Amino acid sequence: MTKIKLCGLRRREDVAMVNRAKPDYAGFVFAPGRRQVTAEQAESLRRQLDPAIAAVGVFVKAPVEEAANLANRGTIQLIQLHGEEDEAYAKALRERTKAPLIRVIRVRGPESLRDLERYDCDYFLLDTFSGSQFGGLGKTFDHSLLRQVRFPKPFFLAGGLDPENVRAAIDECHPFGVDTSSGIETAGTKDENKIRAFVSAVRKEEES
Repeated sequence: MTKIKLCGLRRREDVAMVNRAKPDYAGFVFAPGRRQVTAEQAESLRRQLDPAIAAVGVFVKAPVEEAANLANRGTIQLIQLHGEEDEAYAKALRERTKAPLIRVIRVRGPESLRDLERYDCDYFLLDTFSGSQFGGLGKTFDHSLLRQVRFPKPFFLAGGLDPENVRAAIDECHPFGVDTSSGIETAGTKDENKIRAFVSAVRKEEES
């Protein structure tokens, strides 16, 4: 079964929608941007989130202690590194927390997917490259680039996925999981109809 991660939760209403849809993961963004939440907000949202849904903290070059403390307090269960953090950063996290690490690879060409063994992580997340923004672009990358790549760890597929294209993307790329944020929004706000449609598109065929 392909895992589902719904990212960018920031309101109680978002959590309620996600609880009803029952994805595998929910993402809280701690990096600057319109979806950013504070540690206090995330703790409140985590308490409202179904315990069966793992919370992922999304960070861009945050202090190591910030990410580790949120994981060790149980606010998040996984740490997603979205800022091209180096291996010294990953090592420092490993020394401070047992939370699994998701390493984001921003794909712009074949060179982005070389030497993946060098990364210390538990999962990869493949997203669309932008020089000015880390994630949440709503744009896909060329999935054909993945055909010749052997991944040393399971990967999440992200970048422009929505209810209309996610099934085809799964069939082509066979990811461990899929991730979306803007693809389940209308005018910048989480849309329950789109959330339900996205989850249904992923699971309907797999459950039949």
